[in-house]
Parts: sequence; C-alpha cells; structure tokens
Amino acid sequence: MASAGSTWYTKTSVKRIVFHEITKPAILNALKNPREVDQQLVDAQQARRILDRAVGYELSPLLWKKIKPGLSAGRVQSVSVYILVEREREIRKFIPEEYWKIRADFSDFSAELKKLEGKTAKVVNETTALEIEASIKQGDFVVSEIEERMASRKPGAPFTTSTIQQEASVKLGYSVKRTMVVAQQLYEGNFEIPDYSGGLITYMRTDSVALAEQALTQAQEVINAEYGVKFGLKEPRKFKNRTANAQEAHEAIRPVDLSLKPSTVKDHLSSDQFRLYSLVWKRTLASQMAPAEIARTTLKIAAGAQKECLFVAKGQRVVFPGFMQAYTEGLEDPNTAAVEKDVILPKVEKDQQLPLKKLNLEQLFTKHPPRYTEASLVKKMESEGIGRPSTYAPTISTIQDRGYVEVTPEKQLKPTSIGEVVTDFLTNHFSEIVDLGFTAKIERNFDRIANGEEEWVDMMGGFYKPFHERVVEKDESVTRAEVLKRRELGTDPESGKPVSVSIGRYGPMVQIGTREDEEKPRFASLPDNLNLKDVSFEEAMECFALPRTLGNYENGEEIIVNNGRFGPYVKLGKNFFSLPKGEDPLKTDLAQAIEIVREGLEKKAKSTIHDFGEILVLDGRYGPYIKSGKKNYKIPKGIEPASLDEAACHKIIAEAPPPKARGGKNKATKKKTAQ
Repeated sequence: MASAGSTWYTKTSVKRIVFHEITKPAILNALKNPREVDQQLVDAQQARRILDRAVGYELSPLLWKKIKPGLSAGRVQSVSVYILVEREREIRKFIPEEYWKIRADFSDFSAELKKLEGKTAKVVNETTALEIEASIKQGDFVVSEIEERMASRKPGAPFTTSTIQQEASVKLGYSVKRTMVVAQQLYEGNFEIPDYSGGLITYMRTDSVALAEQALTQAQEVINAEYGVKFGLKEPRKFKNRTANAQEAHEAIRPVDLSLKPSTVKDHLSSDQFRLYSLVWKRTLASQMAPAEIARTTLKIAAGAQKECLFVAKGQRVVFPGFMQAYTEGLEDPNTAAVEKDVILPKVEKDQQLPLKKLNLEQLFTKHPPRYTEASLVKKMESEGIGRPSTYAPTISTIQDRGYVEVTPEKQLKPTSIGEVVTDFLTNHFSEIVDLGFTAKIERNFDRIANGEEEWVDMMGGFYKPFHERVVEKDESVTRAEVLKRRELGTDPESGKPVSVSIGRYGPMVQIGTREDEEKPRFASLPDNLNLKDVSFEEAMECFALPRTLGNYENGEEIIVNNGRFGPYVKLGKNFFSLPKGEDPLKTDLAQAIEIVREGLEKKAKSTIHDFGEILVLDGRYGPYIKSGKKNYKIPKGIEPASLDEAACHKIIAEAPPPKARGGKNKATKKKTAQ
C-alpha cells in the first residue's frame, strides 16, 4: 500500500512519517512514530517511471517516422485509444435488428408485454406482432399476480478520484481535466474566505473510500442538525474498496470541515468551485445517512385467447427518502432523472378484469453500443486496472491533444483517422502495449514490487530487452507505406487517375493521381467528420470543392471557407477563424460564415492592446505578449503592456533571447572542410 507523508531528518538517519488522513491526530501520531524509508515502495515507483518512459521514448520516434511527426505512444494512453477504437469498430459493424414493443394502456397505468407462452417475449417482426394483437382481442386482461415488497437502498461510498470524475461529468458536465483542476483549487485553498485559511477538501488523488474518525463523528452532527436524527445512523457506515490493487494512501475525498455548508462559502468561490464543493459535501453526508425505504409494486396481467401473454406493470413509492434527501448518484445518461420518482399503481385485486383503453404496437430497432464519454472511459480504465487515479485526467487530455480522439457535440469520445492508424500499427507490431490484460498485469507487477514479492530490476530486464530489440527490428523492416496502407476509392472521371485516401504530413488527406505520374498529384485535406476507414468516393471528391468562396463580408472582402492543417476555417483577408467543432466546411453557408467572422473579429478586437501594423500587442491565453510576423515575444516583467509604443516593442524584440532549438539543444554549427 502506498503512503502519504513527509521525510524526517536526523544527523544519522533518514526516516519517514506515514499518515493516511490529513488530520491533526493522524499527523501527530505519525510524528511520534517515524519509520524507515520503505525501499520496496521506492522501487515500485522507480519501475513505473522507467517503464513508462521506456515505452514512450522508444515508440514515439518510431511513430514519427512511420506515420507523422508529433505523435506519441504510452503504456496507458495507447491502450486507452485502443479501447475507443475497438468500440468505434463495433459501432461500424453493428447491424440494427427489428423488434416490436407491445404496450397495453389502461385507464390509470400501462403494462408491457414481457412473456409469451412462459418465455421471454421476442417480437421480431410485424407479422408476429399482429398475430399477438389478434389473440389478445379474443380474451380479457386479468390480474394474475400482485407482488408488493419493501426495498432498502443504501448510499454510495464517498468520492475517490475515479468516482468524482465520473459524477462531475454526469451531474455537472465537467471534463475530467476540468474536475481535477477545480478539485486542486479546493484542496489548495485558491480562494479567500474571511477568517478561514487552508483548503476546503482533502487530497483529491486517492483510491480510498475510508473516512477519518473525526469526519464520521462530525457527519452525524451535521446530519442531525440539517435533516433530523431519523436521517442519521447509530453506528458509522464504513466502506471497503471493490477495486483490485487499490492504493489507499489517503482517505476518501471529503470536506475538511463538514460544518462549512456550501451555502456559507458560495459568495467566496467561483461557480465551478461552488458546484464541485457542493457535490463533495452532499456525497460525504449521504454516505453516512440512513438507507432510503422504497415500496415496490409489480402487477402481472394475463391476456390472449389462451392467456399466453403476460403483461407487467411496475410501480414504486418512496416511503422514507433517507440519504436521497441529500444526494442521489447520477446516471450514465444525463437525460435520465437521477432522483427516484413515485410511480403509483391503482389498487386492484387478483383475478380482476381490466378494461383495455388502447393496445400499442411499436416498431423499434436495436441500437449500437454507445461511444465512451470521459466518465465511462474512466470507469472502464478503473475496472480494467489501467493506470492510476492520478493518470486518468492527463491521459484523456493527452489523447485529445495528440489528435487521436475528438469530442463530439454529444460529449462522446470518437477516435480520429490518426488514432485508428496508430492503434493498428501498435496492434500489429506491439500487441502487448494495447492489450488490456497485459497492462493490468504490469500494474499488478508494480504492486508485487511494492509488497516485496518481485525485484524491480528483474521485472524491467524481462520487459525492456526484448521490447527494445523489437523496436529496432520494426524500424528496419516495416515501411511507412505498409503502415499507412493507402486506400483506393475509385477513378477521377475527369483525369482518369486513381483517387485514394491516406495519412499525409499534416493528417488525413485525399489524393488524385500518384507520384509516378508526370503531373503532380492533387491533394485535399480530409475533414474531421470523415474517416479514412469508411469515407466514400463521393465524399472524398467533394473535398476538392475546397476552398469555397461564399460571398463578401460587410467591408467587401471575400469570405472563403477551407480545410487546413488545424481543421476547417473561414478566411477574411489575413484573418483566419476556426469553424465550430463538427461543422462541415462543405455545407457552411454565407450567413454562418459571416457570424463566425463577426464573432472572431470582436474577440480579436478585445484581445488587441496595440496595433502598430506589422507589430501587435495582444492579450493572449497566457497573458500579454508582442506578435511580429509569425513570432511571439514575452513582455518583460514590470512593463505595463498598455504603456508600450512601437519603439519599445522593437527594443523588446531586439533584446529577446534566441529561441531554443527543438529538443532543448542548440544545433551544432557544421565545420567547414579545410581547402
């Protein structure tokens, strides 16, 4: 088990204090009982760091050579992309199947057909549905069984890193990265509350679901005061981790002081901070509240000429809300209500005949599995033992930054063409890197090292030597053309030359002709909404319709829409404005383009502090800076950007240090041969 703490120094030894919760009693106890540095934990951390770097440093340059510059691979990121790619291919292969839902509407409620002749009802076509309808019309609807029972529902555990990321995604619409940034602020105390210092929540990178004893005691006090004694517990509820190999160096994520209600600190927090703190506060309290008591009713209704049809209606009534008074867990589908709702069924008797109001026959089709969201990907990574809580957010950010994945308007993660090509390359040549079982095994190996069951040098040696040899071999034997696998779509009717798609220097592209032709091939970028694997000939040819001149702006300049290295854009003179995510440049009209330009110009005007023609003083994402041509220059500390004139800008540019060479090293000057 990993530990949290700090190092204890003396003249003769180095010791470590260990505490699993950041409370005064825990820290004082740790100070009284320092221990020796656990070399096994050090070795485990060392092995993890070196192995992850080995995979990244060896594979990334190979991807640059075989696919395109700027790509990367990693033990966790690559398997995460693999998961998304596999799901996307499931979706492509999916063939919808027809089925019919049959629902009986009575005066006060509805019931659905569940069984047919004692077996689960599978109505696969209209013919079968009509046959069932005909049989139902020959008989009555009779109540065959009434089932009433009380159900007790317990709350979920306090937040871990994984669960807070999932809940914040579903309930608040936050990305995983956004959640962790805000949680860090709440932990560090990046706000000002009168007469209060420190953070509002405990450490937010943890697998543990345990709460400190003082937190458990305080929770009952707050519950009794806020909701009443009946909502509390006589004994604290303690949770156990369900995740294998969970690292419990810290307690669960909870408020430092539960008496600080969200409403009392709201005015001193940002909107994001307040909403996340409210989530943590409510979840923590709910974990120590009484179970909810729910009365559930099930009616079974027989119908059909031979009573071969069984319809079922379900109802429920919240008798006692318990923890739901404070909090209910979100659902994967944000459109579904997360709170239990009363569904009251009327009082009926066994063998009672029910008059039918309407019989509904509805044709439906099975749906493909959904794409992963950030929340569901985190859940998958956790269940498969891929990575650790601290790696989930940076991993998901990295695979987006590398262009392996894009976020759809529905906030789903969709792999790009680049993501699929990289995944195929790794699957074909380094299958263990994208193997879920192998990745989980490596995590278990790290735990074995931490427990003293395995030597880290032996583990690294067994992995690295054959891995490195294979990298060298694949570098020599695998060609770029083999990896990219140019896909021919058809023949250009005008030139008679082949039309194909592949990965170019700047990403997916369409090509007319080959490099062997006398004339140079024609190229066009493939928009983000089209994929190499399934783009059609017609869709590919449309790409050559770009750039498109849509018309003129208010100042008379032409508005052009095109697809470039960094995605589709609208051009007005020397100004470029990105199209919104998911917008097809082939379908963008003049009105849409004018609106994009107008918003872009307004934004640019707000960010421009000074305009000296070729030199601009701008307020950017990371603060004010000077822009000259394509180069940017930092404004020295102590200089007010608004006070700059053109001469001062030239002086800053002239005195600016030369840019560092890529890789952090200046290129060596080539020596001249003596004449």
